[in-house]
Amino acid sequence: MLIQQSLAEQHLSYGAMKACTELLITFFLSADGGRNLSLDSISMGLPMSDPTAWATAMNNLGMAPMGMTGQPLLPDEVKHVVVRCFDKTTMSKMNTHHLSRHPDFDPALGMMTGIPPINPMMPGLGIVPPPIPPDMPAVKEIIHCKSCTLFPPNPHLPPPATRERPPGCKTVFVGGLPENGTEQIIMEVFEQCGEVIAIRKSKKNFCHIRFAEEFMVDKALYLSGYRIRLGSSTDKKDTGRLHVDFAQARDDLYEWECKQRMLAREERHRRRLEEERFHPPSPPPVVHYSDHECSIVAEKLKDDTKFSEAVQTLLTWIERGEVNRRTANNFYSMIQSANSHIRRLVNEKAAHEKEMEEAKEKFKLALSGILVQFEQIVAVYHSASKQKAWDHFTKAQRKNISVWCKQAEEIRNIHNDELMGIRREEEMEMSDEEIEDPSEMKETDESALVSQVEALKEENDSLRWQLDAYRNEVELLKQEHGKASRDEDTTKEQQLKLLQQALQGMQQHLLKVQDEYKKREAELEKVKEDKLKIETLLETLKEQESSMPRVCACSQEKECPVEKTLSNSPVKSEREALLVGIISTFLHVHPFGASIEYICSYLQRLDSKICTTEVEVLMTRLQTTFKQELSGVGASLEKKWKFCGFDGLKMT
Repeated sequence: MLIQQSLAEQHLSYGAMKACTELLITFFLSADGGRNLSLDSISMGLPMSDPTAWATAMNNLGMAPMGMTGQPLLPDEVKHVVVRCFDKTTMSKMNTHHLSRHPDFDPALGMMTGIPPINPMMPGLGIVPPPIPPDMPAVKEIIHCKSCTLFPPNPHLPPPATRERPPGCKTVFVGGLPENGTEQIIMEVFEQCGEVIAIRKSKKNFCHIRFAEEFMVDKALYLSGYRIRLGSSTDKKDTGRLHVDFAQARDDLYEWECKQRMLAREERHRRRLEEERFHPPSPPPVVHYSDHECSIVAEKLKDDTKFSEAVQTLLTWIERGEVNRRTANNFYSMIQSANSHIRRLVNEKAAHEKEMEEAKEKFKLALSGILVQFEQIVAVYHSASKQKAWDHFTKAQRKNISVWCKQAEEIRNIHNDELMGIRREEEMEMSDEEIEDPSEMKETDESALVSQVEALKEENDSLRWQLDAYRNEVELLKQEHGKASRDEDTTKEQQLKLLQQALQGMQQHLLKVQDEYKKREAELEKVKEDKLKIETLLETLKEQESSMPRVCACSQEKECPVEKTLSNSPVKSEREALLVGIISTFLHVHPFGASIEYICSYLQRLDSKICTTEVEVLMTRLQTTFKQELSGVGASLEKKWKFCGFDGLKMT
């Protein structure tokens, strides 16, 4: 009954309890203390062919499920199983003197110490560890501190009960502390969970701990159920079982309420901003009329940036009925200022129209340049289609060239029609306005003049063709006139008159176009002359620039001897100059000389990259500054360098 009760406290299933109970009873009732215990001697209610119940029982005992190979278990191993299954209270009820007399049994902790855990890969046991189920509880580990040790609780026990978490809880209640526990030990254990603000310890083995943040309380609750032991002592005053729970503190509640009020204020402010964002904007309030406000509005009417606001105020005052005999003059002056603003608006409109005309002119120039390039491309296609070059192309190449030529001509014609439409619109506008600005006509570029001349040529050709067509029609009409009856003479004469008038108009237009063509040619000649003058000026400037380097070369030749003398000096870089200075000061302190190794050891303290060959080559180059002397005979022969800069200065 006691065994079944202990197993029931650990939430074992019925099948697992039955298997474990029969196993343990068989061990304790064996005559020789379980030395002849084997699978055949155990009369289990569950057959060994059902491995599920056996795995469940071993898993609930805190051991990995084992696959039995039929080899006998050692009695010490069975004792280990019993010790790991029951605590101190259950063992006292069972009165197992074998366990209480065991040298590894600790009565203070109620557990066996010094026993290594069962290894699932132990020889003699065919043990295959199964996959860990997802609902299996997390295994807590032993926590070692400086002054104490924390032993984890049984993972299969239910979690310790806690009260409902207060809002904004940052304080925990810690019970089950050892009697000899101090605030320093408590701080050492719980400061691992986070920053501790205050500890209030009681004389009855409990305390309250306040942390800096709320999430630290959850870390502290993880230690609930741990057994604490101070040092290595097993005395009751030095051991205890921790119980950590939420605590209700006024400071935590006050901070939480302040935070909630702040969040509520922020939420109200955010909602107010959202509501204001969706409200329609209200018109600005208009001040009442007074002499001072009238003077301010009159000044605003003269300012372009504030005119709209001032006009709205003036309109409101007039609609309110502020105009009377006393204020009539003031209102008249303000209305006059509003009228003068019309001139500014007209000027602004004219400026915008000018910008639009400039944009149109730029577009027209760009379009004419594009047409010129199209003409060049079409000319390339036409020259390639001549007999001299055409015979050398293959059939596929000829086909491609002809297709490309057609496409280019179509695009050229479309752009040409667009340009002609723009020019017709400009001519219509000029005929309506009959005003032409001579200054704008002068602002033409060479490319624009070329494109206009080509467009005029095309217009001239088209007009000639139209004249020829009209002449042919007139001749046909004359021939028909002789054959027709007298009744139709009147209508034919009217038609002839109309045709003559159309011809006269076309001739006049053609003469105008020819005059414009001559003017543009004259302007082109002037532009070409200006271009020639600019080219001559550029050539003269280039000649002057070519003469300047000769003078500079002469001056550089004068300065070259100085540079040559500098380049011929034995010291070739700033680094070598620094080395010469340092070696000179070192040898000046050693008047009897020093070996090259001694000098290099001193220099390598300043820079480890310096080598002896570099220093020796530099010193041999400076024969007037350093000299080498030999001292000793035979094996004691030494080479020493001395500083002779003072004598060398007199010699140079």
